[in-house]
Amino acid sequence: MTTEISAEEANKVVAAEAANDDDFKDAVADEEVEGDKTFEVTKEELSLIRAELASDFPDDYNYLSDAYILSVASKPYSKNPNVRRPLEYSQEKLFHVMEWRQEEGAPEMIDLIKLANGPEADVEDPEKLTKAKALVYTLNYGSMYWHGLTKDGRPILWVRTNRKPWYPDVDAEVNALIAMADAGIKCMPDGVTDFVCISDASSPPPPNPTFMIKMLKALVKGYPDRLNLLLSAPISSIVQFVMNLLLPLMPGRLASKVVLLDTAGIKPKLSELLLHGEEDIPKFFGGPCDHDEFYPEESYCENRGQGTLKFDWYGMVERLEAAKKEFEESKK
Repeated sequence: MTTEISAEEANKVVAAEAANDDDFKDAVADEEVEGDKTFEVTKEELSLIRAELASDFPDDYNYLSDAYILSVASKPYSKNPNVRRPLEYSQEKLFHVMEWRQEEGAPEMIDLIKLANGPEADVEDPEKLTKAKALVYTLNYGSMYWHGLTKDGRPILWVRTNRKPWYPDVDAEVNALIAMADAGIKCMPDGVTDFVCISDASSPPPPNPTFMIKMLKALVKGYPDRLNLLLSAPISSIVQFVMNLLLPLMPGRLASKVVLLDTAGIKPKLSELLLHGEEDIPKFFGGPCDHDEFYPEESYCENRGQGTLKFDWYGMVERLEAAKKEFEESKK
């Protein structure tokens, strides 16, 4: 398989997109602090941050858990890693996350899935329906889904690149990613604030620079400190092409979380990582777990409701909630 855009052309597109977004550059700079050092955040400071968020974003402030707010506020200051971020700095950072969510319409993405799963005759806003159907069409590919947890309780987002379209609807892909990320965050066990992404990169489509930079912007601006680890296997020329484009734009802390493995290396890594070890390894990585039982290709799916949703969104959420409950019960 060959790419349809040269490395030079792709670099120009990606670099131009990044250069024209000051907020993105600021967010990248803020994430450059290395290390896992953290500092204390008092209950009073947490309450103050909570009150500010509730005042500015009354309909969405509960999206951020106390554990996540503390994880952000306790990190070292980018201008002096030996001290904690100033409280005002953390408040501003969290404000920007919530502001991004408003601008992108993130709080309504999961509701759009419900809309597209119902009868079209009941929808009064045709533009909203069009957006909802585009999002659901993207989910129907079955190219990404949550399934299971790691040994330390992090939800796992699986990506099947062989199911990704060659010519994606970029906005719909990003909207689907937002909906998926929010669903996973809502199902995190108590105290867990980030997730793991595992990609089967055996047959990826040609890289789309516009989608790549929008995906990176969403991760950096909308979901800072949410990705704990990204594993991808096998290594191919297309995967290397994509990483060569994106790694120079990533914050150092984010780039260090990307691990590319060959086919032989992924199985032992998954055995160490997955909650039930080897029995959780999917068949497409040489294990016994059949993901296609729950997430088959679109051609094997039937409509879930009266609309256009074929992907088992609600079953996915139920299974992730069950995994969360199992994990929390095991820790009591």
